[in-house]
Amino acid sequence: MKVFHPFTVIGLFLFIVACAAPPGPPRLDLDEISFSDLAGWRDDAQAQALEAFLRSCGKITTAPVGKPFGLADGVGGRMGDWRGPCAAAGAVPEGDDRAARAFFEAHFTPFRLSDRGETEGLFTGYYEPLLSGAKTPGGRFTVPIHGLPGDLVTVKLGLFSDDLEGRKITGRVVDGALRPYPPRAEITAGALDGRAPVLAWVDDATDAFFLHVQGSGRIALDGGGVMRVGYAGANGRSYASIGRALVERGAISLQEASLQSIRAWLAANPDQTAEILALNPSYVFFRELKGDGPLGAQGVALTPARSLAVDRAYLPLGAPLWLDIMVPGVASGDPDRALRRLVIAQDVGGAIKGPIRGDLFWGFGPEAESVAGRMKHSGGYVLLLPKALAETLS
Repeated sequence: MKVFHPFTVIGLFLFIVACAAPPGPPRLDLDEISFSDLAGWRDDAQAQALEAFLRSCGKITTAPVGKPFGLADGVGGRMGDWRGPCAAAGAVPEGDDRAARAFFEAHFTPFRLSDRGETEGLFTGYYEPLLSGAKTPGGRFTVPIHGLPGDLVTVKLGLFSDDLEGRKITGRVVDGALRPYPPRAEITAGALDGRAPVLAWVDDATDAFFLHVQGSGRIALDGGGVMRVGYAGANGRSYASIGRALVERGAISLQEASLQSIRAWLAANPDQTAEILALNPSYVFFRELKGDGPLGAQGVALTPARSLAVDRAYLPLGAPLWLDIMVPGVASGDPDRALRRLVIAQDVGGAIKGPIRGDLFWGFGPEAESVAGRMKHSGGYVLLLPKALAETLS
C-alpha cells in the first residue's frame, strides 16, 4: 500500500449537521488499492459514468497540456496526464458497461481517500427545482431572480499565480478599491435596484432561496413556457446553513433536519422567514440556459446521480470517483440504502468543504427532490488517477 500526502490546507468542515472530525487541520491522504477492493465495482452501470467523463474530457482536451489539473500542488497532475485516458474513452462503444469498466481498469489506478486516516465524511444531495414565475412583476410574482449585476467583479486568482488556480475573489470597485459585495439581507432590501437585470419574478421567497442553494432550476412561466436558469455568479459571501441555525435555536431537531423540514418550519412561521433566510449572506445570480443543463462548475452539463460536487481545494474537477455511501430511500419513511457507483467530480458548492465531502446531483422531479432534500449521510470515496500519474505518487 502507498500513502501520499499531497498538501495540507487549514480550514473547517462546513457541515449542515455537526460531524466528528479527526484532530488537526484537514489533510487529504491517498492510499493505493486495487479495483478488486471496491465492493460493487462489477455491478455498476459504468457506461453512464463514462458518458459523464467524456463531457469533462471536452474541457480537458482543449486546455493547455501544462495547465494544472486542479490546484498546482494538488493530486491531479497536469492536463496532459489526462489526454491519453480521454482519447481512449472516445473509442469505447456507447452504452457498453463491460467495455466501460475495462476502460477504467486499463487506464486508471484507484486510491482510497481519507482525512488523516478518517475515510468517512458527510454526503448530501442537490437537485433541479421547479418554480412558478413570470417575465414581468405583478400579482403574486414579486420575488426577483437576478442576473449578474453590472458592477460585480470576480477576480480569478489563478491568472496571477498557478498556486492559486481554481480560487477567486468577488466584490465591487468602490473609490478605486475592490470591496466586498452586499450580503443577502441588503440585496433583498433593495441594494441591487437598477444594477442587475431580473430574469424572472417568482411567487415565493423560500422557493427563490432554495433555487440559490441548488444553483440551477426551471421556472414555469405564467402564460406558458419554461425558463431554465443556471448559476452565473455570486456575491462572494460565505455560505451559511439556515438548517444549522434552526437546529441551534431549537426550532428543529438535528435528526429531522432536511430540506423538507426546513420548508415546513418556514411555512409555519412566515413572520420569521425573512430573518432566517437573511442568516445566509451568500446570494446567487443566474443566467438563462439554452440546450443541455444544468451546468456544473466545470462548465459541462451535469448527469443525474453521476455528477458530484466536491471541494476543489482537494479534488480536481473532471476526476472519476468511486462512491460508497448511504442514501435515503426514494420516499419519506423508506429505509436508507447503500449506493456504490462511479461518479465524476463536476461541480462545487458553498457548503462543500473538506477532503471527504460530497454533494450528489440527483436531477429533476419529485423523486430527485425527495432524495436530495433528505440526504445527509456518511460514506467515503475512491479517486481514480491516470496510471502514468499514479506511478509518480509511488
